Amino acid sequence: MREVAVISYAQTPKVRDAGAKNDVELVMEAVHGALGNAGITNKDIDFTCSGSCDYLGGAAFAFVSAVDALGAVPSIAESHVEMDAAWAMYEAWMKIQMGHIDTALIYGFGKSSHCEMRNIPTLQMDPYYYQPLWPDTVSIAALQARALLESGKYTEEDFAKVVVNSRKNAKNNPNAQLSGDYTVEQLLAEPTFVSPLRKHDCCPVTDGAAAIVLATREKAEAWCKRPAWITGIDHRIDAHNLGTRDLTVSESAKLAAEKAGVKKGKVDIAELYAPFSHQELILKEAMGLDDSTVINPSGGTLAGHVFMSCGLDRIGEVADRIISGEADRGVAHASSGPCLQQNLVTVLEG
Repeated sequence: MREVAVISYAQTPKVRDAGAKNDVELVMEAVHGALGNAGITNKDIDFTCSGSCDYLGGAAFAFVSAVDALGAVPSIAESHVEMDAAWAMYEAWMKIQMGHIDTALIYGFGKSSHCEMRNIPTLQMDPYYYQPLWPDTVSIAALQARALLESGKYTEEDFAKVVVNSRKNAKNNPNAQLSGDYTVEQLLAEPTFVSPLRKHDCCPVTDGAAAIVLATREKAEAWCKRPAWITGIDHRIDAHNLGTRDLTVSESAKLAAEKAGVKKGKVDIAELYAPFSHQELILKEAMGLDDSTVINPSGGTLAGHVFMSCGLDRIGEVADRIISGEADRGVAHASSGPCLQQNLVTVLEG
């Protein structure tokens, strides 16, 4: 296996509405930030891969316009996944492993403020049985949350504790959308949104973009004093049919964590892509993370959810803390699909 590291990460501020700022402008800010942090230019990049969702723009191949942010010259080798940009990073990592490239720029973006965000992921569901029913993401997550409560494993107080921790950690993240000091009692006093979930249990609608740079050892050591080495990565999928799996657990996250080698060493920090409070509890259990691990030091998804780059953010947040020396070993998790259907786990070390 070729040694690959994240050497730079940049993100835009997570905001409820970016206003007139378009996808190109959001991507430019993130891409220029990532390249600038590493002290390199487009000429140093062998391959560029992005992740986004055309449904947000409401047009086929809407992602193509964002490529303008990279510039027309020099010409580049470029690819795209209709998926969170964490999977774009996975594609780039594979390309490096095959020996085709030595460096890669990965970016993801999403401007959710001008669409009905709750309904967009419905379009990615089973077109025969689920999509015609038009179940929105919050309602589906509420089914999972209810199953978790009925199992007796967790309570609504446990859900609220996740939110309290997220908002508290987000106070140290200048790019977070939601932060502050709250108590469990304050949160439980709020009315339910889609029972049993309250609004604070759900990730906020967010606009933004993020970018990272990958490099092999020779390049990484030349451009970064302390690269964040990818020592394990794995992607697993649960059945798309919600009725064929136990929604209170995540077998795919458990398997991905095992294959990525999460338990091969102490985990200092973990960034989990949990769009709903109860899903953080499911993931923590599935991946075998205990209280010695700091969960979502950035505030996580509940502090700001840029659809299609939130998974890449999780990787970048862990990498940033390793590069700065704040952590030695961390786990980054990305998810896609209803009720944590797909899970990508990345282990990074200093």
